[in-house]
Amino acid sequence: MPHTIQQSLQNEAFGRPGIPPRWTSSRKEGVGTAYHTASRVWFTLSHGILNEIYYPTIDSPQTRDMEFLVTDGETFFHEEKRNLDHRIECIERGALGYRFRNVDLEGRYVLEKEVIADPHQSVVLIHVRLDAAPEWRERLQVYALLAPHLGKGGAGNSAEADVVAGNRIIVAWKGLIHLAYGCSTGFSRTSCGFVGASDGWTDLKRDLRLDWAFDHATAGNVAIAGQIDLSRGNEFVAGIGFGDSRHAAVTKLVQSLAIPFASHRSRFIIQWRRVGDKFLDLGRHSTDGGRLYCISRSLLLAHEDKTYAGALIASASIPWGQAKGDEDLGGYHLVWTRDMVQSAAALLACGDTMTPFRALVYLAASQRPDGGFPQNFWIDGQPYFNSIQVDEVAFPIMLAWRLWKADALQDFDPWPMVAAGARFLVEHGPVTQQERWEEASGYSPSTLAATIAALICAADFARSRGDNACAEFLESQADFMESHVERWTVTTEGALLPGVPEHYIRIRPVSIDDVRPDEDPNRGELTIAGTPAGQRFAFPAKDVVDAGFLELVRYGIRAPDDPIIVDSLRVVDAVLKVDTPCGPCWHRYSHDHYGEHDDGSPYDGTGKGRAWPLLTGERAHYELAAGRDVTPFVQAMECFASAGGMLPEQVWDEPDNVDANMALGRPTGAAMPLMWAHAEYIKLLRSIELGRPFDRIDIVADRYLNGSGRTGLEVWKPTRQPRCVRAGDVLRVQAPAEFVLRWSTDDWHTVNDIDSTCTPLGVCFADIPVGEDQQAPARFTFFWKADERWERQDYSVGVVQAGIRRTREVAFGASVPV
Repeated sequence: MPHTIQQSLQNEAFGRPGIPPRWTSSRKEGVGTAYHTASRVWFTLSHGILNEIYYPTIDSPQTRDMEFLVTDGETFFHEEKRNLDHRIECIERGALGYRFRNVDLEGRYVLEKEVIADPHQSVVLIHVRLDAAPEWRERLQVYALLAPHLGKGGAGNSAEADVVAGNRIIVAWKGLIHLAYGCSTGFSRTSCGFVGASDGWTDLKRDLRLDWAFDHATAGNVAIAGQIDLSRGNEFVAGIGFGDSRHAAVTKLVQSLAIPFASHRSRFIIQWRRVGDKFLDLGRHSTDGGRLYCISRSLLLAHEDKTYAGALIASASIPWGQAKGDEDLGGYHLVWTRDMVQSAAALLACGDTMTPFRALVYLAASQRPDGGFPQNFWIDGQPYFNSIQVDEVAFPIMLAWRLWKADALQDFDPWPMVAAGARFLVEHGPVTQQERWEEASGYSPSTLAATIAALICAADFARSRGDNACAEFLESQADFMESHVERWTVTTEGALLPGVPEHYIRIRPVSIDDVRPDEDPNRGELTIAGTPAGQRFAFPAKDVVDAGFLELVRYGIRAPDDPIIVDSLRVVDAVLKVDTPCGPCWHRYSHDHYGEHDDGSPYDGTGKGRAWPLLTGERAHYELAAGRDVTPFVQAMECFASAGGMLPEQVWDEPDNVDANMALGRPTGAAMPLMWAHAEYIKLLRSIELGRPFDRIDIVADRYLNGSGRTGLEVWKPTRQPRCVRAGDVLRVQAPAEFVLRWSTDDWHTVNDIDSTCTPLGVCFADIPVGEDQQAPARFTFFWKADERWERQDYSVGVVQAGIRRTREVAFGASVPV
């Protein structure tokens, strides 16, 4: 007999703790939230159902998924995500609420759903209409199934049935996080169980009836189910409320369900309309009538946290989540400063200055004392991974500069953040522990491009404050790196494309702990991350390429018709390009293994890299800079988006694999949506309007495209001690403390002393001129003023003749004269 509301709520489910918890698919069809900060819930959707709900911050997923189960109690059992055909659309253009039409393939019924967040409460609302064929109306039973993953995990959750204000609901909790689950018509029957043992899905699948109806499931991987009372009509609203106590969660749920869904929906849409009215009309440059543009700008806004204003995460997704458990805490719902600044810059591109401003202030408050940032971090500033990525320090400096030039800094002074970041770049560059693909250490063209641009921006800040000496020092650091880009990252012995031996490589591998590195790009082996057992995992660095060098064109460091840029693109297209039904797409780099296996199974630490729509946008920016039509690239990016308008991190790059549900040019199980890809798309539309890349920095382009940057500077510092300097150049010796430099260029027959010049950044330097005809090495030692002591060690840098200089001095090796 079914339970009645008057029955006692005492029985405990069996099967604790349930099967090991897993997250769910990352192929999101939608990400939604109310725009108002009082509603601190975010939801994701895929396969026709609700997935993760984030609360109280956008880096904290609290559910796995929620779906409806349908049965007639006698002949069939359906779950939405597996047995129904689903269609999705936004409830209104640019408003991140969604409408589903989930259809029974045999025509017995249709579930029409609208999913929004309560515009002023931390509650997710699902309005449902069940349309059934006449002969099925009285036979259908509908159950709402929810898998809490409170506290960022499925283990250790507890749930119990309750009765509040005359309606049966279910509450779940772990630690301080509480969830309340109910329905506007009330649940006629409920059950709390352990997944895979006593949960509602297992019960219904077994005999098409909810027999067990347990009232408690404690400390395990739980699922909670409620039968919808259809005696009160075929329309109802399901709600999931959150709070930091049981009473808070329950009260929010009951209050939200007490207000007509139409009222919530109206206020929800009005909130998004108001913010949408502030954007530039860039949709006219699209090929889809502005649909993806509207969705993209709203998604970027939705990925900002509402407690930590300005914190923008990379994606509300966990790549290949269905294969990951509680041990994978982060997914992509973390702050990467690189991704965050891309998002902020895209919002700036479409006319929003306030969100990028909040992002800048948030970054300034999150910066480490040494000027750096963690590789990624939770929105409360706690690091997740701690590797050094030099470009992630450069990007906030560029954002500060852009906001300054847009007169959008208000009363905030970014100089302390900029100065600390610039010092970090000087001390740690040009080598980075990880480049933008987060896997390799060394000299990276994309990292160098960001660093050079950021140093020039920092110099502009310094000069505006009247500190010309500091500005000149920062410019000289940028010039030093700019004049070495090809020396470090262009091979002259490439074998990937016959007839093109000279091209950029992905990275010249060098350890950050190697103080005397071999910097010759023709040498060195690069270890590829994620290589499956039994496959080759190391390759000559000169034969591993990516298109990161295009960042040199993006910022204005190299011209689009630079011969090495052009030749490098020929190599990239031969090695990395994929033609899809949507248009061209590119792999990250040769031999990439971050992606599904050949059979379509999830990436599990090994796999095979797939094509990235983001890179189609990057190529489009290059083509625009080169003066060519980019409409096909815009169209391709719009085509790569899912039905709900989500741009994926990766798309399948092989013929269709029906068994694995993979289709050429369609999303894989990697992150979706990826905010970096949406940002790239928005910036592409703005770039079309401007007739040049939006990210181009004019002071950078004026310096390097006009050849006004300083050349002939070599930099020595304790963490990078070059093996040689070219005759006729200047050897700059840098250290983090004041010193007297004793030096000689004739094997100590003549001794020279020079006081170091100290900058406001805390970096001191002294220059040694190297004669055109000099052959003896430059030798030097230090007298440290603060300690009043000599270094007691001599340092030596060999001198080489310049010889015949090739294009941009590519062939200047680290240890061999040209």
